[in-house]
Amino acid sequence: MNAPQPAIENKLGLWPEKVEAVVFDMDGLLLDTEQIYKRVMQQLCKEWGHELTHEMFAAFVGIPQTENVPIYQQFFGKDFDVQTYENLMVERAHEEMSKGIPVKNGAKELVAGLSARGVPIAVATSTGASAHKHLEEAGLHSYFDTIVTRMDVTKGKPHPEPFLTATSRLGFAPENCIAFEDSHNGVRSASAAGLATVMVPDILDPTDEIAAMCVAILPSLLHFKAEIDHFFGPMN
Repeated sequence: MNAPQPAIENKLGLWPEKVEAVVFDMDGLLLDTEQIYKRVMQQLCKEWGHELTHEMFAAFVGIPQTENVPIYQQFFGKDFDVQTYENLMVERAHEEMSKGIPVKNGAKELVAGLSARGVPIAVATSTGASAHKHLEEAGLHSYFDTIVTRMDVTKGKPHPEPFLTATSRLGFAPENCIAFEDSHNGVRSASAAGLATVMVPDILDPTDEIAAMCVAILPSLLHFKAEIDHFFGPMN
């Protein structure tokens, strides 16, 4: 399948001359888990007498769970029991995921294709320790050279630390790496770290601000898979 050329060639001059490694976000990019979180959060809010709209849910996308408190209180008041709600939400979401972790279109093909070519790849996610379990259950964990979770950094996205940590572990300069992200804060994080940033929208569409930080905006990871040979050469 050939990728539409205008999509991949968007700002082609801003791509690194030599791409040495690739860093992926996880939720909403590799794993189709944002829809699970959204469904669980909306149902739990309803049980608690609140409505969580799509626009409200979007405010949580790409934000580490540890930094959600002010957002909940903004929507539902200072007395909203964030800790109890979050505990219940995580419990229900993990119960849903125990039935199977849905993988985004093209994710396994792209990750496997890069790995087969010997391209160093990493994950930089706002999810905590459970990220390892989710990637294992999705059949993706073994492909990655390193996985940076929220537990591995002092500052989460949109701070650049997650992507700087990932590229440091891989042993490459950020400016010679590509980042794949689906969220606004993820794009901000990767771009600030100096990686050539590709957005594959999930819950959030790119704004003008976010689009300006990206070297390409693609409909799915499949659209980059078709271009692997261009950046990394054919498989041996």
